[in-house]
Amino acid sequence: MPDRRLLHTFASRPDTGSGHKTESLMKIKSILTLIMPLLAGVSACDDFALCPDEQLGELRWILDSSVPTKSSGEIPDTNDFILTIRDADGKTLYEGSYGDSPEYLPVQPGNYTIGIVSIPFKAPAFSKPQYGDVQVAVVPSGGKVTVRLQCTLLNAGIRLKIASDFLSTYPGGVLFVRQDSHQLKYGYYEKRIAYVFPGEVSVLLSNEGRDEILFTRRLNAREILSLSISAPAPGNTGSSVAVAVDTTKNWTADSLVIGGEHSGGGNGGEDWQKAISVAEAPAHSGEKGVWVYGYIVGGDLSSAGKNVKTEGFSKNTHIALADRSSITTKSSCIAVELPKGDVRDALNLVAHPELRGKRVYVKGNIVDSYFGTTGLKGTSAYRLP
Repeated sequence: MPDRRLLHTFASRPDTGSGHKTESLMKIKSILTLIMPLLAGVSACDDFALCPDEQLGELRWILDSSVPTKSSGEIPDTNDFILTIRDADGKTLYEGSYGDSPEYLPVQPGNYTIGIVSIPFKAPAFSKPQYGDVQVAVVPSGGKVTVRLQCTLLNAGIRLKIASDFLSTYPGGVLFVRQDSHQLKYGYYEKRIAYVFPGEVSVLLSNEGRDEILFTRRLNAREILSLSISAPAPGNTGSSVAVAVDTTKNWTADSLVIGGEHSGGGNGGEDWQKAISVAEAPAHSGEKGVWVYGYIVGGDLSSAGKNVKTEGFSKNTHIALADRSSITTKSSCIAVELPKGDVRDALNLVAHPELRGKRVYVKGNIVDSYFGTTGLKGTSAYRLP
Protein backbone atom coordinates (compact mmCIF):
# COMPACT_ATOMS: atom_id res chain seq x y z
CA MET A 1 0.00 0.00 0.00
CA PRO A 2 1.41 3.44 -0.90
CA ASP A 3 2.63 5.38 2.15
CA ARG A 4 0.48 8.50 2.49
CA ARG A 5 3.29 10.08 4.55
CA LEU A 6 5.27 10.56 1.34
CA LEU A 7 2.92 13.35 0.34
CA HIS A 8 3.48 15.13 3.63
CA THR A 9 7.30 14.71 3.34
CA PHE A 10 7.55 16.25 -0.10
CA ALA A 11 5.03 18.97 0.55
CA SER A 12 6.85 20.15 3.66
CA ARG A 13 10.40 20.41 2.23
CA PRO A 14 12.01 23.84 2.83
CA ASP A 15 12.53 26.16 -0.13
CA THR A 16 16.30 26.20 -0.88
CA GLY A 17 16.04 28.19 -4.05
CA SER A 18 14.05 28.44 -7.23
CA GLY A 19 15.98 25.65 -8.96
CA HIS A 20 15.60 23.31 -6.14
CA LYS A 21 11.97 24.35 -5.82
CA THR A 22 11.26 23.57 -9.46
CA GLU A 23 13.03 20.22 -9.21
CA SER A 24 11.11 19.32 -6.05
CA LEU A 25 7.80 20.21 -7.62
CA MET A 26 8.60 18.05 -10.62
CA LYS A 27 9.44 15.11 -8.38
CA ILE A 28 6.21 15.57 -6.45
CA LYS A 29 4.20 15.61 -9.67
CA SER A 30 5.91 12.43 -10.84
CA ILE A 31 5.24 10.63 -7.58
CA LEU A 32 1.62 11.82 -7.48
CA THR A 33 1.10 10.56 -11.02
CA LEU A 34 2.25 7.10 -9.94
CA ILE A 35 0.47 6.72 -6.61
CA MET A 36 -2.87 8.52 -7.05
CA PRO A 37 -4.45 5.71 -9.12
CA LEU A 38 -3.36 3.25 -6.40
CA LEU A 39 -4.83 5.43 -3.69
CA ALA A 40 -8.08 5.71 -5.64
CA GLY A 41 -8.28 1.92 -5.85
CA VAL A 42 -7.61 1.59 -2.12
CA SER A 43 -10.25 4.20 -1.36
CA ALA A 44 -12.82 2.41 -3.52
CA CYS A 45 -12.31 -0.89 -1.69
CA ASP A 46 -12.33 0.90 1.67
CA ASP A 47 -15.71 2.37 0.75
CA PHE A 48 -17.11 -1.14 0.19
CA ALA A 49 -17.25 -0.79 -3.58
CA LEU A 50 -16.24 -3.79 -5.67
CA CYS A 51 -12.48 -4.34 -5.82
CA PRO A 52 -10.94 -5.15 -9.23
CA ASP A 53 -10.95 -8.91 -8.53
CA GLU A 54 -14.62 -9.01 -7.43
CA GLN A 55 -17.76 -9.38 -9.53
CA LEU A 56 -21.44 -8.96 -8.83
CA GLY A 57 -23.26 -12.14 -7.92
CA GLU A 58 -26.89 -13.21 -8.33
CA LEU A 59 -29.26 -13.95 -5.47
CA ARG A 60 -32.32 -16.06 -6.35
CA TRP A 61 -35.08 -17.56 -4.24
CA ILE A 62 -37.85 -20.09 -4.63
CA LEU A 63 -40.91 -21.03 -2.58
CA ASP A 64 -42.84 -23.99 -3.90
CA SER A 65 -46.62 -23.75 -3.88
CA SER A 66 -48.52 -25.98 -1.51
CA VAL A 67 -51.70 -27.99 -1.22
CA PRO A 68 -54.29 -28.03 1.56
CA THR A 69 -54.28 -30.84 4.11
CA LYS A 70 -57.04 -32.06 6.42
CA SER A 71 -55.32 -30.64 9.48
CA SER A 72 -54.24 -27.31 8.08
CA GLY A 73 -57.21 -26.19 6.06
CA GLU A 74 -56.78 -24.07 2.96
CA ILE A 75 -53.31 -22.61 2.50
CA PRO A 76 -53.10 -18.99 1.30
CA ASP A 77 -51.78 -18.28 -2.16
CA THR A 78 -47.98 -18.16 -1.90
CA ASN A 79 -48.03 -15.36 -4.48
CA ASP A 80 -49.31 -13.11 -1.67
CA PHE A 81 -46.66 -14.08 0.90
CA ILE A 82 -44.56 -11.14 2.16
CA LEU A 83 -40.89 -11.41 1.17
CA THR A 84 -38.07 -9.36 2.72
CA ILE A 85 -34.43 -9.40 1.61
CA ARG A 86 -31.76 -7.54 3.59
CA ASP A 87 -27.99 -7.28 3.31
CA ALA A 88 -25.50 -7.77 6.15
CA ASP A 89 -25.91 -4.14 7.25
CA GLY A 90 -29.69 -4.49 7.55
CA LYS A 91 -30.42 -2.50 4.40
CA THR A 92 -33.66 -3.66 2.73
CA LEU A 93 -33.14 -4.71 -0.89
CA TYR A 94 -36.70 -5.90 -1.43
CA GLU A 95 -39.87 -5.92 0.62
CA GLY A 96 -43.20 -6.83 -0.90
CA SER A 97 -45.26 -9.72 -2.18
CA TYR A 98 -43.48 -12.87 -3.26
CA GLY A 99 -45.42 -12.89 -6.52
CA ASP A 100 -44.17 -9.41 -7.46
CA SER A 101 -40.53 -10.08 -6.55
CA PRO A 102 -37.96 -10.04 -9.38
CA GLU A 103 -36.53 -13.27 -10.71
CA TYR A 104 -33.17 -12.44 -9.10
CA LEU A 105 -31.17 -9.58 -7.58
CA PRO A 106 -27.65 -8.61 -8.70
CA VAL A 107 -25.72 -8.22 -5.44
CA GLN A 108 -22.22 -7.63 -4.15
CA PRO A 109 -20.43 -10.57 -2.54
CA GLY A 110 -21.59 -10.99 1.06
CA ASN A 111 -24.27 -12.31 3.41
CA TYR A 112 -27.99 -11.79 2.81
CA THR A 113 -31.04 -12.61 4.93
CA ILE A 114 -34.19 -13.74 3.14
CA GLY A 115 -37.38 -13.90 5.21
CA ILE A 116 -40.95 -14.68 4.24
CA VAL A 117 -44.30 -14.80 6.05
CA SER A 118 -47.76 -15.63 4.78
CA ILE A 119 -49.50 -12.80 6.68
CA PRO A 120 -48.64 -10.22 9.35
CA PHE A 121 -49.50 -11.46 12.84
CA LYS A 122 -49.51 -9.08 15.81
CA ALA A 123 -52.06 -10.41 18.33
CA PRO A 124 -54.29 -13.45 18.97
CA ALA A 125 -56.84 -13.83 16.16
CA PHE A 126 -59.17 -16.38 14.61
CA SER A 127 -58.24 -18.17 11.39
CA LYS A 128 -54.84 -16.48 11.13
CA PRO A 129 -52.24 -19.21 10.70
CA GLN A 130 -48.90 -17.63 9.88
CA TYR A 131 -46.41 -19.60 7.80
CA GLY A 132 -42.85 -18.43 7.35
CA ASP A 133 -39.13 -19.07 7.09
CA VAL A 134 -35.82 -17.20 7.35
CA GLN A 135 -32.64 -18.21 5.51
CA VAL A 136 -29.17 -16.68 5.31
CA ALA A 137 -27.31 -16.91 2.01
CA VAL A 138 -23.64 -16.27 1.27
CA VAL A 139 -23.10 -14.98 -2.26
CA PRO A 140 -19.50 -15.30 -3.53
CA SER A 141 -17.93 -13.01 -6.11
CA GLY A 142 -19.56 -13.73 -9.45
CA GLY A 143 -21.60 -16.58 -7.97
CA LYS A 144 -25.26 -17.51 -8.39
CA VAL A 145 -27.03 -18.64 -5.21
CA THR A 146 -30.60 -19.94 -5.05
CA VAL A 147 -32.31 -20.01 -1.65
CA ARG A 148 -35.11 -22.54 -1.16
CA LEU A 149 -37.60 -21.25 1.40
CA GLN A 150 -39.48 -23.89 3.41
CA CYS A 151 -42.32 -22.34 5.37
CA THR A 152 -43.78 -23.96 8.45
CA LEU A 153 -46.48 -22.76 10.83
CA LEU A 154 -44.91 -20.08 13.02
CA ASN A 155 -47.73 -19.54 15.49
CA ALA A 156 -49.76 -21.89 17.70
CA GLY A 157 -53.49 -22.29 18.21
CA ILE A 158 -56.19 -23.17 20.70
CA ARG A 159 -59.68 -24.49 20.05
CA LEU A 160 -62.46 -24.68 22.69
CA LYS A 161 -65.31 -27.16 22.81
CA ILE A 162 -67.89 -25.70 25.18
CA ALA A 163 -70.44 -28.10 26.70
CA SER A 164 -74.13 -27.21 26.88
CA ASP A 165 -74.08 -27.38 30.68
CA PHE A 166 -71.59 -24.53 30.72
CA LEU A 167 -74.07 -22.34 28.87
CA SER A 168 -76.83 -23.03 31.39
CA THR A 169 -74.56 -22.58 34.40
CA TYR A 170 -72.96 -19.35 33.16
CA PRO A 171 -75.48 -17.77 30.75
CA GLY A 172 -73.86 -14.37 31.19
CA GLY A 173 -70.29 -15.60 31.26
CA VAL A 174 -67.77 -14.72 28.57
CA LEU A 175 -64.68 -16.75 27.68
CA PHE A 176 -61.45 -15.16 26.47
CA VAL A 177 -58.17 -16.47 25.12
CA ARG A 178 -55.52 -14.31 26.75
CA GLN A 179 -51.87 -13.82 25.92
CA ASP A 180 -49.80 -11.06 27.51
CA SER A 181 -51.85 -7.86 27.29
CA HIS A 182 -54.09 -9.15 24.50
CA GLN A 183 -57.30 -11.13 24.84
CA LEU A 184 -59.66 -12.56 22.26
CA LYS A 185 -63.34 -13.20 22.98
CA TYR A 186 -64.26 -16.82 22.32
CA GLY A 187 -67.97 -17.21 21.62
CA TYR A 188 -69.89 -20.24 22.86
CA TYR A 189 -70.60 -21.41 19.32
CA GLU A 190 -67.21 -20.51 17.85
CA LYS A 191 -65.72 -23.27 15.70
CA ARG A 192 -62.58 -21.54 14.45
CA ILE A 193 -59.07 -21.91 15.85
CA ALA A 194 -57.74 -18.97 17.86
CA TYR A 195 -54.12 -18.48 16.78
CA VAL A 196 -51.56 -17.14 19.26
CA PHE A 197 -47.81 -16.63 19.47
CA PRO A 198 -45.79 -19.58 20.75
CA GLY A 199 -45.55 -19.23 24.52
CA GLU A 200 -47.85 -19.06 27.50
CA VAL A 201 -51.58 -18.73 26.80
CA SER A 202 -54.58 -18.72 29.17
CA VAL A 203 -58.33 -19.24 29.00
CA LEU A 204 -60.22 -16.69 31.08
CA LEU A 205 -63.82 -16.69 32.34
CA SER A 206 -65.40 -13.31 32.94
CA ASN A 207 -68.67 -13.63 34.86
CA GLU A 208 -70.65 -11.05 36.83
CA GLY A 209 -67.74 -8.65 37.05
CA ARG A 210 -65.27 -11.30 38.20
CA ASP A 211 -62.39 -12.69 36.11
CA GLU A 212 -61.06 -16.19 36.65
CA ILE A 213 -58.23 -17.94 34.85
CA LEU A 214 -59.42 -21.46 34.02
CA PHE A 215 -56.39 -22.83 32.23
CA THR A 216 -52.80 -21.84 31.40
CA ARG A 217 -50.35 -23.67 29.21
CA ARG A 218 -47.22 -23.01 27.16
CA LEU A 219 -47.69 -23.83 23.47
CA ASN A 220 -44.99 -24.50 20.92
CA ALA A 221 -45.00 -23.36 17.31
CA ARG A 222 -47.30 -25.55 15.19
CA GLU A 223 -49.12 -26.89 18.26
CA ILE A 224 -52.92 -26.71 18.07
CA LEU A 225 -54.54 -27.45 21.43
CA SER A 226 -58.16 -28.57 21.83
CA LEU A 227 -59.90 -27.98 25.16
CA SER A 228 -63.25 -29.26 26.43
CA ILE A 229 -64.96 -26.93 28.91
CA SER A 230 -67.94 -27.93 31.03
CA ALA A 231 -69.66 -26.77 34.25
CA PRO A 232 -72.13 -29.32 35.68
CA ALA A 233 -73.12 -27.03 38.56
CA PRO A 234 -71.82 -23.88 40.23
CA GLY A 235 -69.85 -24.40 43.43
CA ASN A 236 -70.41 -22.66 46.73
CA THR A 237 -67.33 -20.57 46.21
CA GLY A 238 -65.75 -19.76 42.88
CA SER A 239 -66.64 -21.84 39.85
CA SER A 240 -66.95 -25.52 39.13
CA VAL A 241 -65.68 -25.32 35.59
CA ALA A 242 -63.94 -28.45 34.33
CA VAL A 243 -61.27 -28.03 31.68
CA ALA A 244 -59.75 -31.05 29.95
CA VAL A 245 -57.30 -31.42 27.08
CA ASP A 246 -59.11 -33.25 24.30
CA THR A 247 -56.28 -35.53 23.19
CA THR A 248 -58.39 -37.12 20.48
CA LYS A 249 -58.55 -33.78 18.66
CA ASN A 250 -55.15 -32.43 19.64
CA TRP A 251 -52.61 -32.19 16.87
CA THR A 252 -49.37 -30.58 15.88
CA ALA A 253 -49.37 -28.99 12.46
CA ASP A 254 -45.94 -30.25 11.47
CA SER A 255 -47.21 -32.28 8.52
CA LEU A 256 -47.22 -29.22 6.31
CA VAL A 257 -44.08 -27.55 5.03
CA ILE A 258 -44.67 -25.02 2.28
CA GLY A 259 -41.75 -25.45 -0.07
CA GLY A 260 -40.68 -28.67 1.63
CA GLU A 261 -41.16 -32.41 1.44
CA HIS A 262 -44.81 -32.27 2.54
CA SER A 263 -46.00 -29.57 0.13
CA GLY A 264 -46.55 -31.27 -3.15
CA GLY A 265 -42.89 -32.08 -3.47
CA GLY A 266 -43.78 -35.67 -4.36
CA ASN A 267 -43.01 -37.69 -7.41
CA GLY A 268 -45.71 -36.06 -9.52
CA GLY A 269 -47.60 -39.33 -9.77
CA GLU A 270 -51.29 -40.04 -10.06
CA ASP A 271 -52.24 -37.86 -7.09
CA TRP A 272 -52.30 -34.12 -7.90
CA GLN A 273 -51.38 -33.46 -4.26
CA LYS A 274 -47.97 -34.96 -5.04
CA ALA A 275 -47.33 -32.55 -7.89
CA ILE A 276 -43.79 -31.32 -8.50
CA SER A 277 -42.88 -27.66 -8.96
CA VAL A 278 -41.80 -25.93 -12.17
CA ALA A 279 -38.23 -25.78 -10.82
CA GLU A 280 -38.25 -29.56 -10.28
CA ALA A 281 -39.71 -30.41 -13.69
CA PRO A 282 -36.42 -30.54 -15.71
CA ALA A 283 -35.11 -33.30 -13.42
CA HIS A 284 -38.13 -35.43 -14.41
CA SER A 285 -37.66 -35.10 -18.16
CA GLY A 286 -38.86 -38.19 -20.01
CA GLU A 287 -41.40 -39.16 -17.35
CA LYS A 288 -45.04 -39.60 -18.34
CA GLY A 289 -48.26 -38.79 -16.50
CA VAL A 290 -46.61 -36.28 -14.15
CA TRP A 291 -48.49 -33.62 -12.17
CA VAL A 292 -46.78 -30.21 -12.19
CA TYR A 293 -47.93 -27.00 -10.53
CA GLY A 294 -47.07 -23.34 -11.04
CA TYR A 295 -48.45 -19.94 -12.00
CA ILE A 296 -49.73 -19.13 -15.47
CA VAL A 297 -47.44 -16.28 -16.55
CA GLY A 298 -48.05 -16.00 -20.30
CA GLY A 299 -48.16 -17.69 -23.68
CA ASP A 300 -47.56 -17.25 -27.43
CA LEU A 301 -44.06 -18.71 -27.00
CA SER A 302 -43.51 -19.14 -30.72
CA SER A 303 -43.38 -15.35 -31.12
CA ALA A 304 -41.59 -14.63 -27.85
CA GLY A 305 -37.93 -13.79 -27.44
CA LYS A 306 -36.21 -14.34 -24.11
CA ASN A 307 -39.43 -13.47 -22.27
CA VAL A 308 -42.89 -14.98 -22.59
CA LYS A 309 -45.72 -12.88 -23.97
CA THR A 310 -47.93 -11.51 -21.18
CA GLU A 311 -50.81 -9.88 -23.06
CA GLY A 312 -52.57 -9.76 -26.42
CA PHE A 313 -52.57 -13.54 -26.80
CA SER A 314 -53.33 -15.11 -30.16
CA LYS A 315 -52.36 -18.78 -29.58
CA ASN A 316 -54.67 -21.04 -27.59
CA THR A 317 -52.51 -24.16 -27.95
CA HIS A 318 -50.14 -23.63 -25.01
CA ILE A 319 -49.34 -21.60 -21.88
CA ALA A 320 -46.21 -20.90 -19.83
CA LEU A 321 -45.94 -21.78 -16.12
CA ALA A 322 -43.43 -20.42 -13.58
CA ASP A 323 -42.82 -20.77 -9.86
CA ARG A 324 -44.20 -17.27 -9.22
CA SER A 325 -46.29 -14.90 -11.26
CA SER A 326 -43.59 -12.23 -11.66
CA ILE A 327 -41.26 -14.50 -13.66
CA THR A 328 -41.41 -14.00 -17.42
CA THR A 329 -38.00 -15.31 -18.55
CA LYS A 330 -38.78 -18.20 -20.89
CA SER A 331 -35.86 -20.33 -19.68
CA SER A 332 -37.29 -20.20 -16.13
CA CYS A 333 -40.71 -21.42 -17.29
CA ILE A 334 -42.13 -24.64 -18.63
CA ALA A 335 -44.27 -24.61 -21.77
CA VAL A 336 -47.52 -26.53 -21.32
CA GLU A 337 -49.28 -27.97 -24.37
CA LEU A 338 -53.06 -27.54 -24.38
CA PRO A 339 -54.52 -30.32 -26.54
CA LYS A 340 -57.88 -29.71 -28.15
CA GLY A 341 -60.71 -30.44 -25.75
CA ASP A 342 -61.54 -29.67 -22.13
CA VAL A 343 -57.98 -28.72 -21.12
CA ARG A 344 -57.63 -26.16 -23.91
CA ASP A 345 -61.13 -24.82 -23.37
CA ALA A 346 -60.45 -24.24 -19.67
CA LEU A 347 -56.86 -22.94 -19.66
CA ASN A 348 -56.08 -21.08 -22.88
CA LEU A 349 -55.32 -17.38 -22.42
CA VAL A 350 -57.07 -16.25 -25.59
CA ALA A 351 -60.44 -17.13 -24.06
CA HIS A 352 -59.38 -16.66 -20.43
CA PRO A 353 -56.82 -13.83 -20.09
CA GLU A 354 -57.93 -13.49 -16.44
CA LEU A 355 -56.07 -16.74 -15.68
CA ARG A 356 -52.70 -15.02 -16.01
CA GLY A 357 -51.14 -15.01 -12.55
CA LYS A 358 -53.33 -17.87 -11.30
CA ARG A 359 -51.97 -21.11 -9.84
CA VAL A 360 -52.77 -24.31 -11.71
CA TYR A 361 -51.98 -28.03 -11.53
CA VAL A 362 -51.54 -29.86 -14.84
CA LYS A 363 -50.77 -33.47 -15.74
CA GLY A 364 -48.78 -34.57 -18.76
CA ASN A 365 -45.47 -35.87 -20.15
CA ILE A 366 -42.30 -33.88 -19.39
CA VAL A 367 -39.99 -33.29 -22.36
CA ASP A 368 -36.56 -31.67 -22.65
CA SER A 369 -37.58 -29.00 -25.12
CA TYR A 370 -40.83 -27.41 -26.15
CA PHE A 371 -40.69 -23.88 -27.58
CA GLY A 372 -37.06 -23.68 -26.44
CA THR A 373 -37.61 -24.59 -22.79
CA THR A 374 -38.68 -27.57 -20.67
CA GLY A 375 -42.15 -28.70 -21.71
CA LEU A 376 -45.23 -30.59 -20.62
CA LYS A 377 -46.90 -32.27 -23.59
CA GLY A 378 -50.03 -34.37 -23.89
CA THR A 379 -51.68 -32.54 -21.03
CA SER A 380 -54.52 -34.78 -19.93
CA ALA A 381 -55.85 -33.20 -16.73
CA TYR A 382 -55.83 -29.93 -14.80
CA ARG A 383 -56.93 -28.49 -11.49
CA LEU A 384 -57.51 -24.84 -10.58
CA PRO A 385 -57.46 -24.33 -6.76
